Amino acid sequence: MKIASWNINGIKARHDVLIEWLKQAEPDIVGLQEIKSVDENFPASEIEALGYNVQTHGQKGFNGVALLSRLPFDEVNRGLPLLRESEDEDEQARFIEGVFSIEGKSLRVVSLYLPNGNPVDDPRKFDYKLRWMDRLHAWAADRLALEEPLILAGDYNVIPQPNDCWNPKVWEGDALFRDETRSRFEALKNLGFTEALRSSANADGIYTFWDYQAGAWPKNHGIRIDHLLMSAEAADMFNGCGIDSFVRDWEKPSDHVPIWLEAAA
Repeated sequence: MKIASWNINGIKARHDVLIEWLKQAEPDIVGLQEIKSVDENFPASEIEALGYNVQTHGQKGFNGVALLSRLPFDEVNRGLPLLRESEDEDEQARFIEGVFSIEGKSLRVVSLYLPNGNPVDDPRKFDYKLRWMDRLHAWAADRLALEEPLILAGDYNVIPQPNDCWNPKVWEGDALFRDETRSRFEALKNLGFTEALRSSANADGIYTFWDYQAGAWPKNHGIRIDHLLMSAEAADMFNGCGIDSFVRDWEKPSDHVPIWLEAAA
């Protein structure tokens, strides 16, 4: 079974790229981020024609996540729960969970789009990012108690370590690389998650995002911010991980590329 994550950076702009990649890569489950479309306008027909079931949690012009699956959905949950009832409702579409049946057991896959958080001196941005990460931590701890295979797939907007960016000095002070951000990512992993990519490859220069500006792609001035986290039960099924960086060379590419893992069904 192949499970992938891809920040598509606008489904309308990247629809043809997505269709071609689905045909070539043949993933079983895909989490998309930044679809930038309301649910009713998501162009699902060609995706469904390839054999996928489609579920979205959209938002007009911004954010938005989706799950595409060759397996039928047993359950779909949209939106990350608040920590307290007194918190203001979160209207940003950044989280969708799908539940699937595999050989009599449940598999849970999440597509998440964690807030960017910049500029850090704007509490509406950085504080929101940190609160969102705290909410994700609480939700994940609750789900792990089910002792089921769980994969958190998405654009985390987190550069975990210095070797996950082409030049750490460039990212000093950025919300993606701040200590508060990185420590929360480590705390999430310490709940019992394994990072798929780093469990199979420790080399430098492995990235999932290259800016459109300043020749970042041909210079390999990238960062690794798209991650697949596996619960212990999912890690037991893990057979390998890869990044389809070749997609960045296609016409009208996203600034992100797909990351995927193989798992025994």
